[in-house]
This record gives sequence, C-alpha cells and structure tokens, in this order.
Amino acid sequence: MTTRLNIAIAGSAGRMGRQLIGAALRAGHAVSGGSEAPGSDQIGKDLGALGGLEPNGVTVEADVARAAQGANVWIDFTVPAATLSALSTSGAPAFVIGTTGFSEAEEQQIKAASASAAIVKAGNFSLGVNLLEALVKQAAARLGEDWDIEVAETHHRHKVDAPSGTALMLGDAAAQGRGQPLGELRAAPYDGADAKRVPGEIGFSVRRSGGVIGDHEVTFASEMEILSLRHTALDRAVFAYGAIKAAEWVAAQPPGLYDMSDVLGV
Repeated sequence: MTTRLNIAIAGSAGRMGRQLIGAALRAGHAVSGGSEAPGSDQIGKDLGALGGLEPNGVTVEADVARAAQGANVWIDFTVPAATLSALSTSGAPAFVIGTTGFSEAEEQQIKAASASAAIVKAGNFSLGVNLLEALVKQAAARLGEDWDIEVAETHHRHKVDAPSGTALMLGDAAAQGRGQPLGELRAAPYDGADAKRVPGEIGFSVRRSGGVIGDHEVTFASEMEILSLRHTALDRAVFAYGAIKAAEWVAAQPPGLYDMSDVLGV
C-alpha cells in the first residue's frame, strides 16, 4: 500500500496545477499546500475546489515556504525562475520538477540542489513518452548516420519554450544512441537560402497550434525507408498521473537527481 503523502504544488491555480491537485487527492494523498505568484487573484482560494473536488480547507499561498510547510514532496510545473527559487526557499525534502526551458547554468543549480534533496526532473511524465525515449535511443544506436534523425513537436499556442522539454529529451536520447552529446549534434533551424541538412545532425521542428496538449514524433529516414516513432497526449491528466507516481517514489529516496527512467525502472 502506498504511504499517504503531504504534497505541495506550485502554480496550483494553473491548468497543470489543478490537474496535479486532483490527481494527488484521488490517489489518496493530502494536498498540504499550494502557491501562486504574489498578487495573483487566486491567492486564498481553496485547493480542493481548484482541483475539481470537495474543499479541503487548505488555501493558495503567495509565500513558498508557507505553502511547503510540512510537505513530503514539492511538485513544480511552473517557470525556471520560480522553480529555482522554490528549490532554495521551500525547505521541502523532495521535489518533482516538470518545468522546462532551463539554461545550462540553471541545470547546474538543480544538480547542486540535489546534494541535499531528492529530485525527480523530467521533460515529460507520461509512461508512453518515457518508453518512447528508450525506443529512440535503441533505434539511434542501431541505425547508422545515413539515417537522418528529425524530432517534431506540436503544443498549444500558450506554450513559451521551444523546442519543448520533451522534444529535447527525445533528441538527447537519439544523441546518446549515437554516442555523442546533443549539443554537438543538434542542427540549427532550417531557414534561409543556405539551410542544407548536415549528415549526422539531429533536426528539430516546432509548431504551436490551438489547444494541442502534446504531440511528438521522431523520424529516422534513409534513402529507401522511414521509421517513425510517435506519441500523442490525449488528456493533460496523463502528466499529472505520472508526476504523482514520481512523488510517491522520490519521497522514499536519498538526495540525488533522478528522472522517470529511475521511477519506472526502464
């Protein structure tokens, strides 16, 4: 039986925050706190009601430390600056980070924080995407450089960072399969009169359209055939479900930086 956790949720009044609240409560956990940016008109709102369930008597806070008080795990799907601030000020012993768009320097700050806290960080928390990541790595390792690798992603019009964290995660898996860092293989956007494809590079393409939750496709193309590996998210709840599974797992782990492959054992 899963141990009942106290879970605090950043950005608790946003679309993802509400999904996380509902998923946590339905899994039998307590949502012990939630935060929103100072000045938000959602501060003081009941968290249970925001999650679409009965009020639970806990309200949205502007102060991260107060929202995290007594929490076993802090779940954060916000923006890099807010996530990094929570890592240093919340005092939570464990974190689940779904925020994307970190710079290299910010990634190093997260790694440093993992010396004293257990952190699961992933570009995507769906089971299907994490299995897709494993398949992409295997395919890239088995197919030679005469197979071009392209990562395409589509998200809703409100998404800020591009390519998505999931697209970069899949590109990194392909690069690992090729035995090189993604930074050495990532192609510049194809644009202009001299945008010829360089053999061996990994290309990315991005679309922002309507209310698309998330669609990712990795293609391996030779002169004679194409292999396509694709995942489509049909419900935002899939990410919340995976994040709660990650929270249940990381709450019992020692300090360190983990990902969903650790959680799922894939």
